[in-house]
Amino acid sequence: MLFPLSSEAPRGRWFGQAFNAIGITLIHVGTVFAFVRGADHGLALLAVASYFVRMFAVTGVYHRYFSHRSYKTSRVLQFLLALLGTSATQKGPLWWAAAHRMHHKHSDTEKDIHSPLQRGFWYAHLGWWLGREHEQTHWKQIRDFAKFPELVFLEKWHVIGVFACMGLATAIRGFDGFLWGYVVSTCFLLHGTFTINSLAHVFGSRRYETTDTSRNNFWLALITMGEGWHNNHHHHMNSANQGFAWWEIDLTFYILKGLEKLGLVWDVKKAPKDIVDNLPAPRKVAA
Repeated sequence: MLFPLSSEAPRGRWFGQAFNAIGITLIHVGTVFAFVRGADHGLALLAVASYFVRMFAVTGVYHRYFSHRSYKTSRVLQFLLALLGTSATQKGPLWWAAAHRMHHKHSDTEKDIHSPLQRGFWYAHLGWWLGREHEQTHWKQIRDFAKFPELVFLEKWHVIGVFACMGLATAIRGFDGFLWGYVVSTCFLLHGTFTINSLAHVFGSRRYETTDTSRNNFWLALITMGEGWHNNHHHHMNSANQGFAWWEIDLTFYILKGLEKLGLVWDVKKAPKDIVDNLPAPRKVAA
C-alpha cells in the first residue's frame, strides 16, 4: 500500500489507512496536474520507461518470484530485485507475496481478499487496498522468505525504493521529471496492477475449468507484461510463463529468459510440455 505503517495496534492501522488514502489521492491529483501542465516527448518516454521497469518489478519479482518461486536467483540479486520492487509503491515484497498467496488459497471464496465475485468491482480494484484489515503482513504465508533478515529489513523500510524512484526521476528532469517519472507512471502502474484483481476475473476467455472465475485477456496481458493470461496462471500458478500459446505475449517471461541466459536466474519453471502441446480451445464466457 502507499507508505503503510505496520503497527499491530488499531490506532496504528487507522493511521496507516488514512495515510494510504491521502497518498493515493495525491498520486491522482498530481497526475491530473501533470497532464494540465503538459509534457514533451522526453517526459512521456520517462513515464513509459518508469512504468514498464516497475511493472516488471511487480510481475517478475513480487509475483512470479516471491509469490510463486517460479525461478531461483542468488541472495544478492534477490535483495536487489526486492529493492527494485519497492519502487513500485506497492509495499514490501513479503507483504505483497503473502497477500497474493492468500488470494490463490481462497480464490473467489469469501476469504479471498480481492474477489470481484464476492465484493464487486470497486472493492476488488481499490477498496481492499485501502482497507485496514489488509494492512498487516501474513507472516505464516511467507515463512520461506521471512528467514532472510535483509528482506525483513526491506519489508519494514519499503519506502526506500519509493524515495529512490522519486529522487532518480527528479534528478533526470527536475520537477517535471518527478511528475511524469514517478507520479504519472505510478498512477498508471497501480491501476494496471489492480486490473488483474478486478477485471481478469470478469472479462475474457477461459481455457481451463479452474475453481475460480479467472480469465485470459489479451489487452490486460499487454498492459501488465503478461499477467493478463490469468486463467492460464490459475491453472498452473508456479510457471514463470503465463502465456502458454506462442501468440500469448508475455514480456515478463521473455525478460526472465534473458536473465537466465545471462546466468542471473536459473531453474526457470515452465508449464509442463503436455499442457502447452495440448491446449484446449478457449471459451468465451459472459461477464
